[in-house]
Amino acid sequence: MTVDTTMGVHGCPGGGPGAPRDGTAIEGPYRGHYRETYVFALPDGPMRCKVHEPRSELFRFDRRCFLSEDRLLLDLRGRVSRIPEIVVLDEHVLLQGFIEGSTLGSSPTGALSPRHTGQLERLFGELVALDASSIGARRICDRTDHPDDGNAASFLDGLITFTEQQVYRRHDDRFGSLFHALGLRGDALDGIRRRARTLSDRPFTLLHGDLHGLNFLVDAADDLWTIDWELSMIGDPLYDLATHLHLMRYSARESDRIARRWASAVRGVRPECAKGWRDDLDTLLAYKRAQSVYTDVIRGAIGLERPGPGPAPVRISLTAHRIREVLSRARVPLGLGSVPSVREVMSAYDRWLRAVTAS
Repeated sequence: MTVDTTMGVHGCPGGGPGAPRDGTAIEGPYRGHYRETYVFALPDGPMRCKVHEPRSELFRFDRRCFLSEDRLLLDLRGRVSRIPEIVVLDEHVLLQGFIEGSTLGSSPTGALSPRHTGQLERLFGELVALDASSIGARRICDRTDHPDDGNAASFLDGLITFTEQQVYRRHDDRFGSLFHALGLRGDALDGIRRRARTLSDRPFTLLHGDLHGLNFLVDAADDLWTIDWELSMIGDPLYDLATHLHLMRYSARESDRIARRWASAVRGVRPECAKGWRDDLDTLLAYKRAQSVYTDVIRGAIGLERPGPGPAPVRISLTAHRIREVLSRARVPLGLGSVPSVREVMSAYDRWLRAVTAS
């Protein structure tokens, strides 16, 4: 998924707008894509915790696998470094520790420091050490959606099907005219589906599923913490690398460096999980670029439909520039003959908004 650029709760250890500053009350809400987060101090110590509330007004574009992020984190304690602590109040109530720090996404540099690279490499190694049998947290995804262990082609095919059915077709009544105006056909993902059949088999492991800059925190000791595990799943370990590279927008040189560090980490733990990674990474990146088109087109429409700062033409222009960039990156994977100009994207959104207003 493409992430908001808002820093959110992770970068606001002292609270946010309107939040109390004395640490005695609840701070928030801080908004992410899917949840509102509230932070508060426990009454019997200095530790601060956070709780999440789902934002029901938003569409969900990602498949969920585990019933509870907190119970997954509890299961990972001692096996994955630098993840949020879980406070168990009783068998039904778990609280997630709040990590003070700034997000990696707010860093002005385009490359990871040697220290953070090493810690990311360790995270990759720790994840591939965990297969489905080693995870006790309850899974909610349908068993019919579980491909045979190691069948990377079937894993990616399932993700493609989810995007087709749950993002594109499910929202066709509302956004179909906009998709069509931007050149997105119903069979646009068929080319990636054909490429998926060529993937090498790799043993499935635990995936974080959303390794972007805002899900990494840097604390006062300059250590890298990994947060927001709600999109975790069991699947092809190469998918975590592809997601990370896609969302971080590294330079080509930095992407290659991080990919090689991933391969080194994986080979040091489970060499078979790195099989065919160089050939297959491009296919997984192609899917991530295509997936972002569908989600960003919808998010752009929803953002324009709601009241916002600035004149409507300016907001449409900003959205059009962003969507054209996403379309350009996905032109080849989606089989687009050409990419609409910024003016054409603006016209598509303007017509869609007028139709929505008139209905």
